[in-house]
Amino acid sequence: MHEQIYLNLPVKDLQRSIDFFTQLGFTFDERFSNELATCMEVGPNIHVMLLTEPFFQGFIGDKQIADARRHTEALICLSCHSRAQVDGLVQRAAEAGGRIPRPPQDQGFVYGHAFEDLDGHIWELMHLTGTPPKA
Repeated sequence: MHEQIYLNLPVKDLQRSIDFFTQLGFTFDERFSNELATCMEVGPNIHVMLLTEPFFQGFIGDKQIADARRHTEALICLSCHSRAQVDGLVQRAAEAGGRIPRPPQDQGFVYGHAFEDLDGHIWELMHLTGTPPKA
């Protein structure tokens, strides 16, 4: 059906966001980057477009940009290869100025933790360790 995912997020300070995510180990595709936006590579077919708020506004018409520090519309969830990768990314996010909204959660078959980026978007990280129980 679809081959790639492009998630668009508004940011208050583009360079500060680039610096934050660089400290977490993410890379950027310069072909799709300028002073208004940048394309962060999350996986082979997963991209996050970080857009300055005025540029983002141009895509949403008369709707308001949500302040992600006060309201949450979505959780961005990424799978990780191990618990260590989950914890490592959360630790690097905290060291880079992100906020940790809750303690890690271990539900037996899935381990998860989360961080908030500089604009308050919540990034959920999970490592599947087994099969969920039948409902």
